[in-house]
Amino acid sequence: MGKWVPTAGAVARIVLLGFFLVSVVVFAVQNGVHALPAGEFTPTYVGFVALVPVLIFNYVGFELPSSAAEEMRNPRRDIPLAILRSGFAALLLYGGPILGILFVLPSDRIGSLGGFIDACKAVFTVYGGTIAADGTVTLTGAGTVFGGIAAAGLIIGLLTSGVTWAMGAHRARAVACADGAGPAWLGTIAKKHGTPVRVNLLSAVLASVLLVVALNLTEGDGEKYFAAGLGLTICTTFISYVITFPSLVVLRRKYPDTPRPYSVPGGRAGAWTVTVLATGLVAFTVVVLIWPGFGVGWFGTEGSAADSLPEAFAGQRLAYTLSQVVPLLVIAGIGLVFYALGAKTRRTKR
Repeated sequence: MGKWVPTAGAVARIVLLGFFLVSVVVFAVQNGVHALPAGEFTPTYVGFVALVPVLIFNYVGFELPSSAAEEMRNPRRDIPLAILRSGFAALLLYGGPILGILFVLPSDRIGSLGGFIDACKAVFTVYGGTIAADGTVTLTGAGTVFGGIAAAGLIIGLLTSGVTWAMGAHRARAVACADGAGPAWLGTIAKKHGTPVRVNLLSAVLASVLLVVALNLTEGDGEKYFAAGLGLTICTTFISYVITFPSLVVLRRKYPDTPRPYSVPGGRAGAWTVTVLATGLVAFTVVVLIWPGFGVGWFGTEGSAADSLPEAFAGQRLAYTLSQVVPLLVIAGIGLVFYALGAKTRRTKR
């Protein structure tokens, strides 16, 4: 059953993005496109700070299939190929729609998820609808039908993406607990369905607690909750990578003779290069997420750090910082408790 969740999500995203790209081509033939504002692509530190966390987040998680290696017939062959193929697919499926959005929408109307939705509405007018002089889009006939289908595809894609990520993370957590990084009872995999049911249930409880904490910190403001929740989600993911990435050089030094099915080429130099680059980027991302605008205005650079705060937290640096730091401290405390509870398992495995 579990394999159909990511499969359904992948099909929904591929169909949605493929149809969007075809619609962009039809729209371009009928109405022309905007010229790309080349001057606005000039790299700046302010843009770097704003975009790097989101861009890096798009390309993490490809390693999750390795947590299910024991269920594969030939993991040494299948996992690297799966990561490589999914990486190329993600590059194309992200890059194509981004270009389509840039061609269809004026630069002042482009913004994260809303930009994609607005671009879909605009291009779907080729099937029925109009675009007013002020940019307001009205879909009619087949345009309305395709708009509804696209909305359903977007919801399915987002939902299955979150569920798939949770499935991989929960299995990794269960395996870690079985190895002594947490209480042993959480390391149990249900025989009937082959899923870590106990970790699933615990994750649901913790997510509910964090939801209540975030809603109270943001005073029930939906826009604030989304901004805080998105930042916290990316931050917690990257904190785990800050700890995980350096293990490459540590394990190679401690266990040099251990057979490694997946190995970074280049010997010690290659391992250190990959480790320093990857760890540095994710560590920088964690800092920027907790303190948006970090480094902006320093050493003569342009901009103000306050302008890097999410719009919902404009002028509220303390409130945003608390929305990130308080849940992170709670999560860190739970992690320390888990590690202490896994002491008995670690002693047994020695």
